[in-house]
Amino acid sequence: MSAAFSRDVLRWLVALRMPVILAALVVASTILTGGRFAQLDNLVNVARQISFEGLIAFGMTLVIVTGGIDLSVGSLVALCGVVGALVMRSMGESPPALAIATGLACGIAVGGAIGLSSGAIIARFAIPPFIVTLAAMLMARGFAFIACHGEPVYELPSRLMWLGRGFVGESVLGRMLPVPVLVLIVAYACFAVVLTRTVFGRQVIAVGSNEEAARLAGIAVRRTKLIVYVITGSLAGLTGVMHSAKLMAGDPKVGDMWELNVIAAVVVGGTSLFGGRGTMTGTLIGALLIGVLNNSLNLLQVEHFWQKVVLGGVILAASLIDAGLRRLDAR
Repeated sequence: MSAAFSRDVLRWLVALRMPVILAALVVASTILTGGRFAQLDNLVNVARQISFEGLIAFGMTLVIVTGGIDLSVGSLVALCGVVGALVMRSMGESPPALAIATGLACGIAVGGAIGLSSGAIIARFAIPPFIVTLAAMLMARGFAFIACHGEPVYELPSRLMWLGRGFVGESVLGRMLPVPVLVLIVAYACFAVVLTRTVFGRQVIAVGSNEEAARLAGIAVRRTKLIVYVITGSLAGLTGVMHSAKLMAGDPKVGDMWELNVIAAVVVGGTSLFGGRGTMTGTLIGALLIGVLNNSLNLLQVEHFWQKVVLGGVILAASLIDAGLRRLDAR
């Protein structure tokens, strides 16, 4: 009885590890930066930066829970941002709201279409997701440069800036809630419900836990895999247009290595790389942790190369913890 109680306590402590680590990191960052980290402007900036990669991380969570991975998301951000910007610029004579809505729809559609293609190949031909999405990453980045001839796309509708730099209820709340952060919060609520309260969410977990058992249970395994890649591609498309709104330009160079931060956020948040386990809350906390870590290292003027070393160490540590959890659950 005492052994079972000890295991329950250990699991409880492990489950709370991420909030505790995040709180400790915030306190340490505030102290080490002399309070600069805790300044309101910096906190708002951190939240805005986290919102872009965090939004994609929700889709990546679904992909990884099924036992897959998507390396193309960073390049999709660039391609979809460029496509959206080109569409909006070409509609310069149209009402700004129509141009923005059309550009946003086109960006999301392109991301979803590439996600559909990747998911279809993975599901139909059983090719490892790593290979398929690696190819998609290279092709999407190349098409991003081809579409704009390697030059950023400017001359976008001025109202677009609100989507990337604006604030919600600025007259009442002040400059406290950036628009991208509101989008992140809404997406978190939606995907948390999808993963935990819907049939599709249970199917995603079942496919990642045991694909053959899921198939025998009547779950459409191929369709489930297809949908999660479409969702992730669409989120990357939305993020690409929002990031273009922040820069007021469609830049084919953005999103470089974003897939690293996105995957790190998902894995650090407790999603198993082996599939079958993950939560949107954990992913959100993981994104916050990665964002706080990157911002703190920048404030401390740590060289960019060392930042990569630290981030790689965090991913490795998270993977080791995940392996330990699997052994604990197996007992």
